[in-house]
Amino acid sequence: MEVTLAKALNAGLRKAMEADRRVVLLGEDVGRLGGVFRITDGLHKDFGGDRVIDTPLAESGIVGTAIGLAFRGYRPVCEIQFDGFVYPAYDQIVAQLAKLRARTRGRVVMPVVVRIPFGGGIGAVEHHSESPEAYFAHTAGLRVVTCARPADAYWMIQQAVACDDPVVFFEPKRRYWDKGEVDPAAGAPLPLHAAEVVRPGTDLTLVGYGPTVRVCLDAAEAAAAEGRSLEVIDLRSLSPLDLATVRDSVVRTGRLVTVHEAPGQLGVAAELGCRITEECFYSLQAPALRVTGYDTPYPPSRLEDVYLPDLERVMDCVDRSLSH
Repeated sequence: MEVTLAKALNAGLRKAMEADRRVVLLGEDVGRLGGVFRITDGLHKDFGGDRVIDTPLAESGIVGTAIGLAFRGYRPVCEIQFDGFVYPAYDQIVAQLAKLRARTRGRVVMPVVVRIPFGGGIGAVEHHSESPEAYFAHTAGLRVVTCARPADAYWMIQQAVACDDPVVFFEPKRRYWDKGEVDPAAGAPLPLHAAEVVRPGTDLTLVGYGPTVRVCLDAAEAAAAEGRSLEVIDLRSLSPLDLATVRDSVVRTGRLVTVHEAPGQLGVAAELGCRITEECFYSLQAPALRVTGYDTPYPPSRLEDVYLPDLERVMDCVDRSLSH
């Protein structure tokens, strides 16, 4: 069936709740309203207020409550309404949630999912278009993933809920309305932390995740019209990184360009470029390059098209790499 990414997430959450009565949802307006983006639409009606819980506007309290629920055997899924609202919960996520399993030598599991709509491109005001994924990918004890297409959204949210470690689940909000095929009977095509080659190629490896995967695919299409073959990888997992899939691709193509919306300073692209240079130095025909947001606070919405990596910026970087 063809559904939007938002509907796929809704269906995945529904499936997880049907499979395990310990799964509970909590967040601001996730109940009767169904969330700002309607990701939880209909779940309050079908599962009741004891399992789909509207909370006060207090992100630290949402995650703190989820930690307490996990101690009692539940599998809570928290919704942070927008990316820029996660910072009040940062202490709970980094100082508590990420550390409790290690602190108890594995005796206490923390099956908490923190869902965060992230990224720009929707014309929103301040604190509604940020990409804070590097903060959490840097934190030991957290698993950090992001989906780019409806099929991944459907399966990855279920895999995240089933995980006994805390998972920070980034959802690309400007892709919520993108449509794609989802086959609930097919089974999950990949493990939660596996990257995927979504377009094979031979001349250069182009890596994106979340909202930039589509930009990478558009760039590969444009390059094909010019006789160049780009391999596109959807990273899917930011922590842990599936370095093997990227490494195997770069060994074949000799070139790497990574694309993300977050600022370049100490971002995922920097880590990936360093790791690939360490492991594939003698295979590289050009330096590992990156196309990212700028090292500034996210701009007013009328300027976001200048800030976000687009087809032109990606193609310029591809040209630089191929010119070596």
